[in-house]
Amino acid sequence: MALAAALLIASSANAASRVDSARIWPAQDYTRLTFESKQPIQQSLLVIEHPDRLVLDLDDVELDDALKALPSKVGQSDPYIKAIRIGRFKPGVIRIVLDLKTKVSPQIFSLKPIADYGNRLVLDIYPKQDALMSLLSKPQEKPDSSPPPEKSRSITIAVDAGHGGEDPGAHGPHGSLEKNVTLAIARRLQKLIDDEPGMHAILTRDDDYFIPLQGRVIKARKAKADLFVSIHADASPSRDARGSSVFALSERGATSVAARWLAKRENESDLIGGVDLSVKDPYLAKTLLDLSQTASINDSLRLGKDVLHELRTLNPLHSHQVEQAGFAVLKAPDIPSILVETAFISNPDEEKRLDDDAYQEKMAEAIFDGIKIYFSQNPALARSNLVMNR
Repeated sequence: MALAAALLIASSANAASRVDSARIWPAQDYTRLTFESKQPIQQSLLVIEHPDRLVLDLDDVELDDALKALPSKVGQSDPYIKAIRIGRFKPGVIRIVLDLKTKVSPQIFSLKPIADYGNRLVLDIYPKQDALMSLLSKPQEKPDSSPPPEKSRSITIAVDAGHGGEDPGAHGPHGSLEKNVTLAIARRLQKLIDDEPGMHAILTRDDDYFIPLQGRVIKARKAKADLFVSIHADASPSRDARGSSVFALSERGATSVAARWLAKRENESDLIGGVDLSVKDPYLAKTLLDLSQTASINDSLRLGKDVLHELRTLNPLHSHQVEQAGFAVLKAPDIPSILVETAFISNPDEEKRLDDDAYQEKMAEAIFDGIKIYFSQNPALARSNLVMNR
């Protein structure tokens, strides 16, 4: 009996791991593959040319349904992956071959369990020379020497849809996801801005994929944005919590316990979405973020006050003043930046409104009206000169 028990234990210890879920998140910036399992997965990765391929070997893993379904998840519009082939390479090893459309720079790393996720093996497929790195490597253009009144430049506003991809953000009681609501409102805000003469908007993400918090900041700075507006939908342990809020960065600590808690939760986005902390983040290459932020924070507070004033016409305010805390996504040193918590997605009534097209449009309009009021009182010419000389 003891021998049988010992053999059973040994057999269990040597059993192959199962991949509970295999996901693909395609985007122009990069494509991400994640393999989720109860136990960490050991792997090896090869980059092969002529033709371009990635070969990923998974050790002691079963060829289960999640892996078998992975090839069918590759879309024709994926910028980097042409097709995926999976098979048993040798006893104890599953080989995944990714046929590529272009040369790539892969990053592979493991993430420990967090939130609703188990162990994850993450493969990020970046272009060999991605667009952002190309911008960063170019020398800065010399500013126009013509007098300031003769300069003509659209006001550029970076609209940041919070969360995305592996990071769903907050969950509503009826199944709504913050990442979907924020993208819908961000797209509507982008259209309103683009339709306004003299204004232009960029989205930090235009689809369902994950971007590190600092990556959002870098995108805004490389676009020479005059403002940065991050869209979110709050959550609370209490379903009765309701209302809209606006936040700015603080250099001296949070203005309330709630603001400190929210900043901590939002800053955990990188842990949930998945960032490889063992290597230098490609978004941060050649970028300096150690400039004084005092002037930008003051502008952020003025912008936040104007947006908050407009939001109160649409929704009750959860906080009647612009709160401050150490939000990582607001740390552009030279761009006024605010984070808008549109409503509590954890509140059933507000969740229903956040899913409504008409309400999303009104929310975008309220934020946009606040932006216009800010610029009517704070002309962008001085900031335009600063941005053009970065």
